[in-house]
Amino acid sequence: MTEQELLMVLAEGEGYRIEFKEQLSNLDKEFVGFANASGGFIFLGIADDKSVKGFDITNKVKSQIQDIARNCDPPVQILFEEFQNILIVEVREGTDKPYRCTSGFYNRTGPNAQKMNRDEILEFVKSEGKVRFDELIKRDFSADDFDETKFDQFLRKAGISRVMETTSMLRNLHAAEIQQSQCFYYNTAVLFFSRNLADHYFHTCVTCAIYKGVDKVTVLDRKDFNRDIVESIDEAVLYLKQHLKVRYEFDGSPARREIPEIPYEALREAIINAVIHRDYFEKGANVMIEIYDDRVEITSPGGLPKGLKVEDFGKVSLLRNPNIANLMQRIEYIEKMGTGVMRMQKLLAEAGLEPLKYEFSGFVRAVFRRFPVTEQATEQATEQVGGEKLHAILDFCSEARSREEIQVFLGLKHREHFRAEILAPLLKAGLLVPTIPDKQNSPKQKYITVRSLWNE
Repeated sequence: MTEQELLMVLAEGEGYRIEFKEQLSNLDKEFVGFANASGGFIFLGIADDKSVKGFDITNKVKSQIQDIARNCDPPVQILFEEFQNILIVEVREGTDKPYRCTSGFYNRTGPNAQKMNRDEILEFVKSEGKVRFDELIKRDFSADDFDETKFDQFLRKAGISRVMETTSMLRNLHAAEIQQSQCFYYNTAVLFFSRNLADHYFHTCVTCAIYKGVDKVTVLDRKDFNRDIVESIDEAVLYLKQHLKVRYEFDGSPARREIPEIPYEALREAIINAVIHRDYFEKGANVMIEIYDDRVEITSPGGLPKGLKVEDFGKVSLLRNPNIANLMQRIEYIEKMGTGVMRMQKLLAEAGLEPLKYEFSGFVRAVFRRFPVTEQATEQATEQVGGEKLHAILDFCSEARSREEIQVFLGLKHREHFRAEILAPLLKAGLLVPTIPDKQNSPKQKYITVRSLWNE
């Protein structure tokens, strides 16, 4: 600490990470308040009005302050620094939150340490990941609610033999516990093995919706899936397969290859991630799968797990619901290695599509771009190219055609005129798509009609 730095602190005054005190009174609540927040500094010897009063710094006082920090539960880590007659106590952010003192739990709110009430403590503990939804016991869930058939199906998928009774196997899977010969089911078992999950939780459903156009205004169709989370994932993937477009490639044999406009594997991965990593304490929102003319959005409530930074997303794996992830890994729905995002990006790149975009707030939203073919785009291209010529091009390009082939078909000689006045509007409108999207000037490039290419 220098004289200039002290003057800056005094000018700034008390705040989220700065506290002035003349004496040691209530020092413990300041310690736990900073430890539960982002850490901070307590300046002993400065009054609330920013006047420097000074402080009698002795080894005995330092020892007394250390005792106050050690008596917090768990102990708070502090460091000392002296400047002239001011003792600066640095309180480190805690690594084992929440911290409490004899008078309760405190958190730093603005320039004050505020005592947390019961609901605030519960919310704080949940936000810190100390309590996990999938590890909580569901007291009103009984054997009558448990579906043995679903459990047998899970064991077959996981390659697990039935070597003991159901309750013992659930305990080994961390889906239940046994107390005095009675089985208590965790929420993990409820989510996977309920006869009907909707009877116990309404917010666990996966909602699929189709909108007209590119805005969330007119709903054309909606379905909710909520019998169990595995079935919800499978039904959501099937819903996308039924409502997204596909094209077919022939290799000369009677067989044909189905190619979806967005790779199903990438969509499935995103849905699984949304279901596994959502915040199940948040009961005001569902996992949403929304289809627009130009994109598909998959949204998971809860934002990123505590401790996972945006820049690390897709690179490291941090599980909000480890029990759910463990069971999903056993049936090979995930790898639990943090490779899902990279795998999706690779699938999209191989399909010649735009990279997957993620948006972060209180939700995590995955955005897949589609090839848009809208009424407005068609009208603009028709006006610029001409209706008769446009329909002729679309019919001709029902098979992939090169630029030269299209020019010859239209009887046009000037390449730049063709590119600017004919090809560019159709590409912009999404009526034609290049077969090699990242090499539009390649001599091997061909163009194919979306409207006849994709099955409606």
